[in-house]
Amino acid sequence: MTESSANKLLNGDACHRTSNGRKPSKKGLVKNHCLFQQPHKYRRPGEKNQYVTHNPKLYKKPFVESFEETPLLVAVLTYMGYGILTIFGYLRDFLRHWNIEKCHVAREREEQKDFVPLYQDFENFYTRNLYMRIRDNWNRPICSVPGAKMDLVERVSPDYNWTFEHTGKVVKDVINMGSYNYLGFAENSGACADAAIEATQKYGAGVGSTRCEIGNLDIHEELEQLVARFLGVESSMAFGMGFATNSMNIPALTGKGCLILSDELNHASLVLGARLSGSTIRVFKHNNMQSLEKLLRDAIIHGQPRTHRPWKKILIVVEGIYSMEGSIVRLPEVIALKKRYKAYLYLDEAHSIGALGPNGRGVVDYFGLDPKDVDIMMGTFTKSFGAAGGYIGGKKELIDYLRHHSHSALYATSMSSPVAQQIITSMKIIMGEDGTTLGADRVRQLSENTTYFRRKLHDMGFIIYGNDDSPVVPMMLYMPAKIGAFGREMLKRNIGTVVVGFPATPIIESRARFCISAAHTREMLDTALEAISNVGDLLQLKYSRRVQQLPSLGWISEESLLQN
Repeated sequence: MTESSANKLLNGDACHRTSNGRKPSKKGLVKNHCLFQQPHKYRRPGEKNQYVTHNPKLYKKPFVESFEETPLLVAVLTYMGYGILTIFGYLRDFLRHWNIEKCHVAREREEQKDFVPLYQDFENFYTRNLYMRIRDNWNRPICSVPGAKMDLVERVSPDYNWTFEHTGKVVKDVINMGSYNYLGFAENSGACADAAIEATQKYGAGVGSTRCEIGNLDIHEELEQLVARFLGVESSMAFGMGFATNSMNIPALTGKGCLILSDELNHASLVLGARLSGSTIRVFKHNNMQSLEKLLRDAIIHGQPRTHRPWKKILIVVEGIYSMEGSIVRLPEVIALKKRYKAYLYLDEAHSIGALGPNGRGVVDYFGLDPKDVDIMMGTFTKSFGAAGGYIGGKKELIDYLRHHSHSALYATSMSSPVAQQIITSMKIIMGEDGTTLGADRVRQLSENTTYFRRKLHDMGFIIYGNDDSPVVPMMLYMPAKIGAFGREMLKRNIGTVVVGFPATPIIESRARFCISAAHTREMLDTALEAISNVGDLLQLKYSRRVQQLPSLGWISEESLLQN
């Protein structure tokens, strides 16, 4: 893509040198911060000497995020745990090598030992010696709608999680605290399900062609017009897969001679798309505006390596809600930097669209910003809309360009018609175009559930990460043995949770990740909180040092306190 076409696409100016850069503020650190209370200082605990300059005038309401530092003793014990597991892993590999212990992993055949190896045995060390111990916490088969409650197929392992066998039993009414069902549209009854059934009867389940051939249905055109109106942009384009929306469209927007500035915690789809583009990639610290501004300033001052020519394009890539941290992008500050240094902004709203803002229109709506300030608005339909696929929104020139240059648009099969109809119906409900207040009620209920759940976990003494308004709630577990134990103990209490560890997180920051839904009733949340508190006492997970811990008497609901 040439420099002129790139500039025309995103309606921006060529990058140039500037002398009006801001000076960084004095260093300071704050563990729990609010922009109106601590306007100049921020530190993300766990990362050394990271400071961010804030401009509180850009924010219309308090912006509160919490990242309590890992207790030193817990960090030491966590490293010791991984060290012990590694030692035993090498011991077991030694026993497997001499056939003392049965080996379940893939191996090179003896007659192929002189060939270039297809399988690197050491690369699988973590999987076979650490992950296999707690593998039963993942990939559990579900046999119902993954709504607020779900049914799980019971399974057992006769060989320590290498293989699983189904017992034929079903675990009924497990409270689902792990699905991205933010607005509760993952359901098999109601307006969305009825509309999807009608679409299936009219169009069939599949399309059998790409959009540019004979797979462009009128329902696809209706969907894209609705998405553009929902986002407040000129035009939009829908894709059948959310991951491919990022990985296949970023290479169409940037190329050699372009610079991508990526948040260090961006999703794998964004990372893959940036790498496939052939652009130069530089990573800035998570949500750190001082780090981002330094990279922008250096890029404009020094230009491209060796030649020092100006970059054809500088693209800032961020997410709305970061799915492992529960943090919200500092979008007003990012936009201010983008405007100052004449860069472009790519915003991934996979988790924030539908889940944030008074109207459920994402992080732009949450901060009360103008959608035109975001050059490329990306999001997915897999979370808040209970469907599948993704979208790109922006100026008409941008969308027209992607229709002819995006690999995902040219080579991928069109979105299934019942999926498209599910999105249309749920989006109209959120916008209130169905003639009811159901959408507004769900957005409000999600916000109330999020505030309630986060506050209760904090009061119990758990360390939780992220923004107070984020429906993604990471609760820190730290030690490797507690990852599997927490997931199993919660399932015993009929609560389905997601546990996450290394390498998806830093080695000492294993966590449980709860996703709050508007479909959760207060009774469900109270039941889950009681179970979390009991398991927290059992596994000694209440690490927070912010509040004075009282002797545990079990979790007591507000209603019980009022009665007493």
